[in-house]
Amino acid sequence: MNWRKSSYSNASGGDCIEVADGIIGLVPVRDSKDPHGPALSFPSEAWRAFVAGIRADEFPTTG
Repeated sequence: MNWRKSSYSNASGGDCIEVADGIIGLVPVRDSKDPHGPALSFPSEAWRAFVAGIRADEFPTTG
């Protein structure tokens, strides 16, 4: 499985996630700081909706 890091990873490489491609119908996600730890798997449609929500700023952060 090939993992790729989020394009929003900070300069030191922390505070980010990695996702894996190539599994039909699922998107595995893991913490890049713990590559041997657990991974979560999301249905592809749910992951696409989540990413679209982030891009649309539907999940505002508080200071």
